Amino acid sequence: MEQETVVFGKAFTKPRNTLPGLSDQENEKIKTAIEAGNLSAAAKVVQKSDEVLNKIELNIAITGESGARKSSFINALRGLGDEDEGSAETGPIQTTKEPKGYRHIKDKNIIFWDLPGIGTPEFQSNNYLDKVKFNCYDFFIIISSDRFKENDTILAQEIQRMGKNFYFVRSKVDMALSSETHKKSFNEERTLEKIRYDCVRNLSREGMRSPQVFLVSNHNVQKYDFEKLKITLLKELKGHKKHIFLLALPNLSQPILEKKKKALQRQIWKQALKSCAIAAVPLPALSVNYDIGILVDNMRQYCESFGLDDTSLCILARQVRKPVAELKDMIKSPLAKDISKEMAEGLLTEATGEGLMVVKHFISMIPVVGTTLAAERSFTVTYRMLNSFLKGVAEDAQRVLIKALDREEKTNE
Repeated sequence: MEQETVVFGKAFTKPRNTLPGLSDQENEKIKTAIEAGNLSAAAKVVQKSDEVLNKIELNIAITGESGARKSSFINALRGLGDEDEGSAETGPIQTTKEPKGYRHIKDKNIIFWDLPGIGTPEFQSNNYLDKVKFNCYDFFIIISSDRFKENDTILAQEIQRMGKNFYFVRSKVDMALSSETHKKSFNEERTLEKIRYDCVRNLSREGMRSPQVFLVSNHNVQKYDFEKLKITLLKELKGHKKHIFLLALPNLSQPILEKKKKALQRQIWKQALKSCAIAAVPLPALSVNYDIGILVDNMRQYCESFGLDDTSLCILARQVRKPVAELKDMIKSPLAKDISKEMAEGLLTEATGEGLMVVKHFISMIPVVGTTLAAERSFTVTYRMLNSFLKGVAEDAQRVLIKALDREEKTNE
């Protein structure tokens, strides 16, 4: 397991001696600046890295034959019902005439594209990818509500030929199971395996080698393969795109919570370095205000990433059919909307044992050494405070998850 060593102005990851969350080129620039004692230059590299991260887009294409419930699947991925405001339009007739993007409700840089159904008169398989602008998307999810057909495999083979990833999703699994429940010999697990085997067999007959199929219900994302699909997508994404996709995932499993916590922990040193660089400038008021801004921005992000905001909690409450008040009762940390500059200033004062403004003022009066001490203190305080807050938020999210799922577990006992 990787360990991080936190030294003044450093957070190198053993054994590679690299900084997490940066490219190799950015790592070299950071190390060169720190070795030269130029904290301002190091902080600028970090700031630019964060700006790039905030601008990265992840474009996910949802395709398949007309009537495969692509729009409903997109709504489920975004945590919305089919009739919620901002949801993708659904209906018994073909509603998608051209590619239409729907941004994730938590991260606007993640865009789900509802593509027209393949095999319709307007979108034949031989020119489908050209018409839907293939190169715009990072990967494809191919959906079928029944059996995968020739058009699906033609599309998959073409996507594969062009060097992009694709995934097969069989929707309406709950409806397929419901139609079998009247049989005396009905067994849910065996029926699911039968559906999966049938999908794999049809795809293999059409030339697909070892196809992986995910069985989902758009109206019950806690069951079947929805979580497995998300974990698979996460594993195969790289770099910044993997990071933003992870933080946008719903908190419906313990592994996701753990991955989020580790990903955010690996970014804390960046924020501490920004604080450190500003503190090296002998202007205590500027330094303290900057520290407060860093804390507010990151604490809000932690809350939103772990679903501790009103929108996320309402969606979760609806999904698990529980009053939102029951979920909120599990939370000890403030919600995202309650985090303010005044609260952050209070936490800073509590962490330093006295006003940080006073501390930085007197430290900055010490010639040369003073700015170094102020910078080191800022790095340490910011690093520790963000780690502590993140730990509390992650624990809250775990309690919310347990509460959200306990009724379902009791029902299944």
